[in-house]
Amino acid sequence: MTDILNIETAADGRIAVVAFKAASINRAEEITAAAEQIKDFIEENHPDRVVFDFAKVKFFSSQVLGLLLDIRARMETTNGQVVISAIDPHLHKVFRITNLDRIFQFFADRENAVEAMSIN
Repeated sequence: MTDILNIETAADGRIAVVAFKAASINRAEEITAAAEQIKDFIEENHPDRVVFDFAKVKFFSSQVLGLLLDIRARMETTNGQVVISAIDPHLHKVFRITNLDRIFQFFADRENAVEAMSIN
């Protein structure tokens, strides 16, 4: 398990979880550093599925959407999948407005997301 900046990463076999720990994710340098940490984590662990857990997040900048899309693109090169769990309803609106709700799958909480990814 890694614990740097505002994220916590963990892998269990082919499923990885990236949990954002801060209520607000808006500092560009932290998001950039977190993106690099997540990319390194994926490169080292080779998960088939990644769950992004937003349980503690109440606000994020648009740069987070870019991070998610970048990780999704990397995962697709190996037929991997990225899903989102525990997103605040107000933040989910951002995904709907940008039509990103069509490319990401959403789950009520981390446990449901991991369970669904274990079945697929």
